[in-house]
Amino acid sequence: MKYATRLLLSYLFFSVLSFSIIIISVNKAIDYYSFVTIEKQMMEKADICELSFREVLTRYEKSTDQVQPSHVAKDVLEVLKASGREVRIYDNNRKLLGLAVNGILVNNGSPKIFEGNIGNALKGNYSYTVTNNGLIYFAIPVQDKYYQNAYVFEIVENISYFYEIMDKIRYILLIGAGGFTFLIILSSLYIARKTTKPIKYLLGATEKFSRQQFEQVELNRKDELGMLAAGLNQMGTKLNDYIQYQKQFVSNVSHELKTPLAAIRGFSQYLYEGENEDEDLKKIYFHLVNESERLTKLINELLILSKFDKAAQQLSTEKEDLSELTYSVVQEMKPKAKKREITIEADLGKGVLADVNKILMTHAIANILDNAIKYSNIGGNIKVETSAGQNEAVIKISDQGIGIDKSDLSLVQERFYRAGNSNIAKGSGLGLSLCREIVEKFNGRLILESEIGVGTTVSLLLPLA
Repeated sequence: MKYATRLLLSYLFFSVLSFSIIIISVNKAIDYYSFVTIEKQMMEKADICELSFREVLTRYEKSTDQVQPSHVAKDVLEVLKASGREVRIYDNNRKLLGLAVNGILVNNGSPKIFEGNIGNALKGNYSYTVTNNGLIYFAIPVQDKYYQNAYVFEIVENISYFYEIMDKIRYILLIGAGGFTFLIILSSLYIARKTTKPIKYLLGATEKFSRQQFEQVELNRKDELGMLAAGLNQMGTKLNDYIQYQKQFVSNVSHELKTPLAAIRGFSQYLYEGENEDEDLKKIYFHLVNESERLTKLINELLILSKFDKAAQQLSTEKEDLSELTYSVVQEMKPKAKKREITIEADLGKGVLADVNKILMTHAIANILDNAIKYSNIGGNIKVETSAGQNEAVIKISDQGIGIDKSDLSLVQERFYRAGNSNIAKGSGLGLSLCREIVEKFNGRLILESEIGVGTTVSLLLPLA
C-alpha cells in the first residue's frame, strides 16, 4: 500500500473516530441535560402542588379531629385537577383515592399504577417512571401534621415532545456528520497529495541518481524535506564528480595504453609467425598474442564507453524497426554460432518501433547475442524474439547456457564485474553494462533472468514509438 493511501486512510480513520466520539458524547449530553431540565421542571411543579395539597389538608386537620382521606383527596383534586394530564392521589396503603384526567374528575377509575413509584414516594423521596409511549409518572410524598407520609400526589405528563425534539436534533447531527465526513475526505485527499508530492519528487530524483542523471533537486522548503533535498544535492554533486573523474581516468588510461598495446600485439604476432623451431617458445608467443588481443579488445570497449559517455547528451535518435535491426544482427552472428553448432531461432514481430540510435542499438543487441553464443553449450539453441506490447517494444534473447547465479544477477550489469562461472569464455565485464546504459539512454530498461544450468534470458524494453 502506498504511503499516500496509508496517510489518507489513517487521517480518515482518526478523524471519523474522533467525530463519532464527539457525536455520541454530544448526544448523551443532550439526553442527560434535557432530562435533567424536565426533572427539575416536574419537581418545581410538584412542590407548588404539594403546597396547595397541604393547605387543603391543614384546613381539614383544624376543623375536625377525624380526617377522611377520601374527602381530602376530593377537595385537593378540585383545586389541582388541571395541574397535569392526569392527577392522582394515593393513601399510605397505596390505595387510589382520587383521579382527574385532563381536568375532569373520574370516579371509579382504574388506571395503570406503578407500585414501585408509589412505594418510593412513601419513603419520602421524589420518584418517577417514564413509559415507552412518552408519559412520565411523577410522585411526591405529602406529610400530615405528625410528619408522616400520609399521601402520595402523582402527576402524569406527556413528554413525547421531548423525544421528538431529540430525534430532530439527532437528525441534524447526522446530516452535519455526513457533511463533516465529506469535508474530511476532501481535506484528507488534499493533505495526502500535498504531503506526498515532495516525497514523490524526491523519490524521482533518487531514481534519476541511480541512472547517473544528477539533476539539481529544487525543493524550496525549510523543514526536514528541504534538508533532505539539500542533502541529496550534495550527494549528487559528489557522486557526479567522482563518476566523471573515474570515467576521465579510464578514458585517459585507455588512450595511453592503445598505442603500446598495438605495438606489443604486432611484435607478438611477428614473433609467433617467425618461430618454427622451438615449440615451447612458439606457445609462449601464442599466449602473448592472445593476451594482447584480449587487452586490445578491452581497451576498445573502454574507448567506446568513453565516447558514449561524452556523446550521450547529443545522441541523435530516429524511429527504427527493432525487428529489422535484430534480424541484421542475427544474420551477422550466425557464422559464429555455427562454429559452436548453435542454432538461432528468430521470431520477429511486426510494428516493433522505437526511437533509438541505430548504431548503438545494433551494438547492444549484438553484444547480448554474442554473450548468448559464448556462454551456451555446444549444440545448444538460442531464441530471439521481438514483440510490441501496449506501451513497450520488447527484444528478448534466451539461451540454454551455463546461467548466472542469483547472487551475481544484480552485479553483472555493473562495469568490470564478471560472474563467478564466466571464466569459460573471454570477456571484459563491460558488455552488459554498456548494453544497459544504451537502453537507459533511450528511456528503456534491461531485465535479466537466469538460472544456473538452465540458461539466461535478457529482455530489452523500450518505449513504443
